[in-house]
Amino acid sequence: YCMEKIIELLEKFTEERNWRKYHTPKNLAISMAIEAAELLEHFQWENPSFDEVKNKEEVADEVADIMIYAILFMNYMGKHVEDVIMKKIKKNAKKYPA
Repeated sequence: YCMEKIIELLEKFTEERNWRKYHTPKNLAISMAIEAAELLEHFQWENPSFDEVKNKEEVADEVADIMIYAILFMNYMGKHVEDVIMKKIKKNAKKYPA
């Protein structure tokens, strides 16, 4: 899937459930933080390598939740996710030269 199709599916999913009214900047930011905390729970008291990660499907689901909220957030702000990421990569390259 391309990003446009993913956004289209997310918008349809949201619209079908009448959830758009809940998707404010504050609520989406909070939701990202909550999902990030749920991701952290998988690693509490452990420090595995990527190969040793337990429950990889559950971990992937948490990462997907974070990404979904982030994609929606950027879309509602009128920003293209790919453009924002590429711009940030360039900023980081200047800030942290090789």
